[in-house]
Amino acid sequence: MLEIKGVKKIYGRDTAAVTALNDISFEVKQGDFVAIMGPSGSGKSTLLNIIGGLDVLTGGEVIFNGERIDNLDEDGLVKFRRGRISYVFQQYHLLQSLTALENVLLPLTFRGALGQEKKALELLKRVGLGKRAAHKPSQLSGGEQQRVAIARALVNDPLLTLADEPTGNMDQKTGKEILDLFRELNREGHSFIMVTHNREAADRAGEIIFLEDGRIVDRIKNRGEIND
Repeated sequence: MLEIKGVKKIYGRDTAAVTALNDISFEVKQGDFVAIMGPSGSGKSTLLNIIGGLDVLTGGEVIFNGERIDNLDEDGLVKFRRGRISYVFQQYHLLQSLTALENVLLPLTFRGALGQEKKALELLKRVGLGKRAAHKPSQLSGGEQQRVAIARALVNDPLLTLADEPTGNMDQKTGKEILDLFRELNREGHSFIMVTHNREAADRAGEIIFLEDGRIVDRIKNRGEIND
């Protein structure tokens, strides 16, 4: 599904140049759950942004379902992301004036796909918030807001969901509930790439990729259901 080939990212020029990513290569297949770990400044979020087309690489290739996407223009990237890639961030980015249901419906509204309230409500039920659909973000806990964000990320039936520190500002219990939901969705066939600094969170994934100074320094395959 996803091929990362020799990706490099350099910020600045000449003596001010900083290498954020250096010769990163790996593959993600449909149904995979990959965690990316590393210290601050190791390039984790930069890599995630390049995969999603939110940042421009300096060298290498990003190939999604056989299509090279790193050289697409902005219009091409918008069309590519639509219905293929979704995002879940540490900050939920919910619109405070909208209800949970309306927030989930936003991606469909942008596509001009109206009359999808039933689908959005089913997703809210799927993440345990069917009875909170009419509540606004200020009336929801942090964990509940993240669940709304997850439902919103899934409403366009993406092939791949990118999650950047999705439990970073949650208490341990709430974070575990979100990770349990990711694992459950992954078992149903959803593909995830998750950036995290938390080893316990990363151990929920099927593979962990370790970054340091912009390079892959280790990879670990998790086997079986050892993390449940």
